[in-house]
Amino acid sequence: MSKNGKREVIIVTDGDEVARKAVEEVAKKLQCRCISRSAGNPSPLTGEQLVGEIKKTPYDPVLVMFDDNGQEDMGYGEQAMETVISHPDIFVIGAIAVASNTPYVDGARVDFSITNDGKIISQGVNKDGQEEIGIIPRVYGDTVDTLSRYSIPLVIGIGDIGKMEGKDDFRKGAPITKKAIQLILEKSGYIEKRKQGHPKKVGRQQKNFKGSIRS
Repeated sequence: MSKNGKREVIIVTDGDEVARKAVEEVAKKLQCRCISRSAGNPSPLTGEQLVGEIKKTPYDPVLVMFDDNGQEDMGYGEQAMETVISHPDIFVIGAIAVASNTPYVDGARVDFSITNDGKIISQGVNKDGQEEIGIIPRVYGDTVDTLSRYSIPLVIGIGDIGKMEGKDDFRKGAPITKKAIQLILEKSGYIEKRKQGHPKKVGRQQKNFKGSIRS
């Protein structure tokens, strides 16, 4: 929980069964909470329902999945995402913008991306996690357009979670997804707080946290 009492959330713009297994695996390894009920293709819960689920979790950060199931226009996933991002009790510390093959979308500008080989690049990536060269680093997917409408401290682009030609398989620990989440935790100060032994339980004071500013 942030100093102003808001619950801290990491947005993941993928929610199919493969993505769910990968995100759950990463949450265990990185001591995050995962709203497994947020998984679905498309997203099964409304934004208000997700906010309720987030508030039930015992500690932050909370990983929440959103998925439009390939819909070009704003679908259930992005509608729910908007509600969560704009909710007064929620602070989004970062987002994973997941690429897909959905045509005719605006895409989301990213701070950087991670390729399927784990390389950090200043460009976007495609569904397979391969570098996509562009004037502005963007990731194109069915559930990412909403991200560009909000000031999120850190947005990282990656390929299809749990897949990327088998390189992000949850049975391998979903290393690309894990790296992305870990970078958000580092940027937001969670890694340092844990080293200092600061408590993570909701309702107990956590000092010296300052939200990062998007470059």
